[in-house]
Formats: sequence, structure tokens, C-alpha cells
Amino acid sequence: MNYRHHYHAGNFADVLKHAVLVRIVRAMQRKERGFLYVDTHAGRGRYDLESAARGDTLERKPEWPEGIGRLWDRTRLPDVLADYVAQVKAFDQKLGNLETTPRFYPGSPRLVRALARPQDRLSLFEKQHDEAGALRAEFARTSGVGIQSADGYAGLKGQLPPPEKRALVLIDPPFESKDEFAQVARAVGDALKRSPAATIVVWYPLTERARVDAFFADLTMLALPPTFTFELTVVGPLHPMKMKGSGLVVINPPWELDRELAPAGTWLAEILAQGQGGRAELRWLVRES
Repeated sequence: MNYRHHYHAGNFADVLKHAVLVRIVRAMQRKERGFLYVDTHAGRGRYDLESAARGDTLERKPEWPEGIGRLWDRTRLPDVLADYVAQVKAFDQKLGNLETTPRFYPGSPRLVRALARPQDRLSLFEKQHDEAGALRAEFARTSGVGIQSADGYAGLKGQLPPPEKRALVLIDPPFESKDEFAQVARAVGDALKRSPAATIVVWYPLTERARVDAFFADLTMLALPPTFTFELTVVGPLHPMKMKGSGLVVINPPWELDRELAPAGTWLAEILAQGQGGRAELRWLVRES
């Protein structure tokens, strides 16, 4: 596996994914009972935007200015985005950044851990050896967080159903494998057999529309519970940019999450656009009854 997320940390795809993740955690915490958060591809937990831009050997154009950078100094953000940006700023400042631009960006595990209550628990998987080591160091001496250097797809099976009877699963793979969509669909089906009421969030890139639509067709074969997709593109379909946007599949979404996300998506499509034709769309695959 060659993928290193720190090159992309804080980009437009992270903005979408992490803003929605924060909102879902908040929604799940409306109930007193705790829940298990499972991250199948957790990464390293935090990212230094300055060092990431340098790359391993050569200078790289940073991606965060077109993502979190466009939200950093804005006021009057939609509630969904205001909460997310506040969490990122709090993390950045906690690590000592005194500059007016972001330096330290929290990955999904860090965002969830910052919000977690004593009754909430995290189980993190990272297959890549170096990233898993960094993840362990990030959460050393942190209670309520379990870390395994293992395949998250396989590891997910042992996590569900959790003792808490409530689960939030994030499946956020690098999509380096040609059969990644198929692996995700199998993992989702297996997770739902074990925990039919689990909230499952799947991130996916928008590079080839046909592959994404085939993935949706595979999912609908699973007799899904209520499920919607939430997509953001920053350029139109004819633009030469390879990844034109990204999306999330949200299975068993918290009540009225769609109503909260739709206006935020419209706002993001305008603010994060990198060319003509960008848009946001929320579409139900299986509607709530």
C-alpha cells in the first residue's frame, strides 16, 4: 500500500467527511447510553500540514488551502460546519500552533475522541505498519481507545455487536485496490448481519461515476435499512481533475440528519468550488418509513 493520507489531510474531501462525522457523533450522544466507534482505516490520528506539504522527498502542493483553509477565517458558518471547524481549531491550538493558518489537523480518530464521553469507546484499525505505529503513539496512555495493527475489514467482524448495543462504523479506505468497492460492500453486509441498527458511514471518491453507481447497486442488494448518499463535487464532470469530488454513504442515519446536511452541502459546493459545475447532492437509496 502506497497511500499516505497526510498528503491530503484537510482537503475538500476531509471537510465533507469530518463535518458529517462530527454531526453524527453529536446526534448519537443525544442518548445517554454509550456507543462503540469503529474506524476500519484509522490512519495516524493527526497530521502536520506543514510537513505533509513537503512530501517524503519533494515539495508538494498542499491540498488543505482548498479545503479547511477556505473555512478557517469565515464567520456565520452553517451549524454543521461551525462545529467541525471549532473542533479542528481547538485541536490545532492545543498542539501549540500560534499562527493564523492551520498547522495540525485531526484525523477521524482524534475528532471522535475529542467528543467522546466516558461511556463511549473507540476501536481503531490500521493495517499499514508505520501508520499504526504513529497511531499507537498518538493515543498512548489514552483510556477508552483500542488500537490494532490489522486489516479493518476482517477486524470489524470481531467488534459487532458491541456490549453497548450501539455502534458507529467509519469505513474510509484508500481505494488503491481495484476491488475496494466490492470489499466495502461485503464488509457492510457482514456488519449489518451482526448489528442491524449500527450507523455505518462509508467514504468514497468520485472519479468514475459508473463504478460508484455499481457500488450503490451492490449495496441495495443487501436489503438495506434507511440509507442516503451525500456527495460533493468541486468541479464539473468534464474537468481534467481526476478526483472531482467525494461522497458518503450513511446507513441508519440519526433522525433528521439529512435535513441538517442538505443546506450545509449547498454552502460547501459554492465555497469549495475549484471550477465550474461543482455541486452537492443528498439522495436516499432507501428512504425512512
